[in-house]
Amino acid sequence: MDALLHQIFSGLANGCIYGSVALALVMIYQATHHLNFAQGEMATFSTFIAWALIQKGFPYWAAFVLTVGISFVGGLAIQRIILRPVEKAPVLTNVIVFIGLLVIFNSVAGWVFEHTVKAFPSPFPQSSGLGSAYFSAHEMGSFLVMLAVLAVLYAFFRFTPVGLAMRAAAQNPDSARLVGIRVSWMLAVGWGLAAAIGAVAGMMVAPSVFLDPNMMAGILLYGFAAALLGGIDNPLGAVAGGFIVGVLENLLGAYVIGTELKLTVALVLIVGTLTLRPNGLFGKQVVTRV
Repeated sequence: MDALLHQIFSGLANGCIYGSVALALVMIYQATHHLNFAQGEMATFSTFIAWALIQKGFPYWAAFVLTVGISFVGGLAIQRIILRPVEKAPVLTNVIVFIGLLVIFNSVAGWVFEHTVKAFPSPFPQSSGLGSAYFSAHEMGSFLVMLAVLAVLYAFFRFTPVGLAMRAAAQNPDSARLVGIRVSWMLAVGWGLAAAIGAVAGMMVAPSVFLDPNMMAGILLYGFAAALLGGIDNPLGAVAGGFIVGVLENLLGAYVIGTELKLTVALVLIVGTLTLRPNGLFGKQVVTRV
């Protein structure tokens, strides 16, 4: 029973990270109707920035805040400089741009920081008192950090004028323009927030998987699975999907298929969701007259 509870709690901690990545994907999808294939590589590059700052002597949380700020500005700049010119381009053009960003971030990370595996410190040592028999201190700390991020985002979108403007711009860009909302800038802010969320997820997962240019490849796949399972147009559904994927991954990996095949859980969920329920568990079905 203790082993089962450990797998569940560990899955919830992982699921919070998967849900955060899924939320970043959903935020960009709602605004552009495209999936950002470079989300994982952007998060990895941000984590390398945090690692470099820590190596320079910055305290962990100072490096954390600086990295989140740098990532936000970087995401905003990517949208304004690279993606804005192709906003109205065909879908294939946008897909190629996203894949190009993936390759660029991966290559530059390896060029600047090298391809050697690096240890990334955890801000939650076992002596912090957060650990228990069912989860480690880092798992609980990561869970609390990601919950705090999700709570801040919920408050931002629910109660602030900019958050409400972003929601309006994502749901109906034409009507938003008519009431004076600068839709293009709202999209840029969305990219900045998605990059910042990815940075937090990268810094929380790095102590567990170690840091290298391909660190987020598997995490992004779980994030895709969570976003599709919860509903690619539903932010709260994406977070719920992250928890479901995290727990399923741990339980199936521990008791059914083995840890070596855990990544196939994400692939099966992606294919199964697209085949059986394309709108996800919490997504809404949209009917378009043609």
